[in-house]
Amino acid sequence: MSTKKFLQIHPNDNVLVALQDIAKGTSVTWGNDTFVLLENVAAKHKFFIEAIAEGGDVTMYGVLVGKAKMPIAKGGVMTTENVYHAAEAYQYRKVDYQWQQPDISKFTNATFNGYHRKDGRVGTANYWLFVPTVFCENRNLDVIKEALHNALGYAVTDKYKQYTAALLQAYKKGEDISQFSIDGIASPASERIFKNVDGIKFLNHQGGCGGTRQDAATLSNLLAAYADHPNVAGITVLSLGCQHLQTQSFLDDVKKRNPSFDKTVLVFEQQQAQSEEQLIKAAIQQTFVGLQTINQFERQPAPLSKLCIGVKCGGSDGFSGISANPAVGYTADLLVTLGGKVLLAEFPELCGAEQNMIDRCITEVSANKFIQLMQDYDAQAHAVGSGFHMNPSPGNIKDGLITDAIKSTGAAKKAGTSPVVDVLDYTEPVTKPGLSLVCTPGNDVEATTGKAASGATLILFTTGLGTPTGNPVCPVIKVATNSALANRMSDIIDIDTGAIIRGEKTIEEMGEDILRFCIEVASGNIVPKAVQLNQDDFIPWKRGVSL
Repeated sequence: MSTKKFLQIHPNDNVLVALQDIAKGTSVTWGNDTFVLLENVAAKHKFFIEAIAEGGDVTMYGVLVGKAKMPIAKGGVMTTENVYHAAEAYQYRKVDYQWQQPDISKFTNATFNGYHRKDGRVGTANYWLFVPTVFCENRNLDVIKEALHNALGYAVTDKYKQYTAALLQAYKKGEDISQFSIDGIASPASERIFKNVDGIKFLNHQGGCGGTRQDAATLSNLLAAYADHPNVAGITVLSLGCQHLQTQSFLDDVKKRNPSFDKTVLVFEQQQAQSEEQLIKAAIQQTFVGLQTINQFERQPAPLSKLCIGVKCGGSDGFSGISANPAVGYTADLLVTLGGKVLLAEFPELCGAEQNMIDRCITEVSANKFIQLMQDYDAQAHAVGSGFHMNPSPGNIKDGLITDAIKSTGAAKKAGTSPVVDVLDYTEPVTKPGLSLVCTPGNDVEATTGKAASGATLILFTTGLGTPTGNPVCPVIKVATNSALANRMSDIIDIDTGAIIRGEKTIEEMGEDILRFCIEVASGNIVPKAVQLNQDDFIPWKRGVSL
């Protein structure tokens, strides 16, 4: 437990963050003032260090994050009942943004062992990818997935099958199964046949037909981005034949995205096949041949400048903007200084942080593109009676994220402090070293799906409440904001930043630790929990209102 009971994030803030539960009546000394807490304050929540009049500003992270719905006394706790979301207006203003680069001396000569592609990019994994052009092929993908995963050693442990079988046996014997334990029941690990093939991945989705032609076009660009991803070495395409998203359109989009694309692409169209059985057997047989080919690829050293890390948060809490997010932000700054690429997405979770991002844009063109994307997105949400202000979930609010501006300004800490070199729309590829902004929803899976499409080869995913989200082609590393979560959900958490809350480590020290962990994952020495569990979440964004 931290010896400090509370924290002021920015000198201009008129609220403090409780680092541990603090009882009503506790005397708080702040500066030259001493006051008493009027209510119990749960860890991660905020209390006021000055009286706020109705309509008065609530400031956190040094910016406006809300307005008072009613008069709030000094020592009162911030709640959804007394504060509503508010954020400052934003605009392009030419500023001379100055960035203090971090010390990278510990990483100057560091490398990772990745898969070098012919176009110069370096993958952190070597995957074979199955792509359906329409949802009608999902069942066929599922059949093929079970066959290949079980036979070739990629299946997640079948301990749950073993557990169910044991339950059945106990039931047949007339035993009481209400207290039956899963402990000690596990299947032997299966041997991976192709040592240099890190996985066979499947992009099941609900699109490709039945929606608008624009939906099909967006999906085609997304699938093309995944086929072209540096972590993908070969692709099997399954098509029905009559759908909106035609196979040739997908292949054209792949070539448009990367004219030098030269990966093996196997195409199977069901309406041209003799039977479903023939289609599936042919897809398995030819993919097996392709797996032999990509198994010849081996990891080789590469500079850290070849890494592209996406930064994401989900299941956030009141500690996200204090521990995990700024630590990941420092990792981001280290990588940018080393010449690598960083992607920050989740545009609904930049509400309140817009001006900072605009001021950091190195060109007016990028700044105006960001402004336009944000305004169009927000207008879409308001047109259906919603808005970015409705973004915080019940779990966020319960754990101290009272307004979207609080959530967003804390979320933006993941991007560090480096200049913004580019702004990308959904599925646009990253091309420039440095920090780029990518337009996606805040939704965990839609955001990670979009981040991988823009080229992320690793994703750092911070969480305070816990989430199992992963991605089919981009290894996702889970970073906990607090040790209680890391201990409780150790099966999905990779890194614990709770030491920052306890005062045992600085943000900079933790950021360096995270980069070292990324190097090990990128080299294949550590397999993140989401990858171990085959947590291959993939949800295309149809460009509708999704926060």
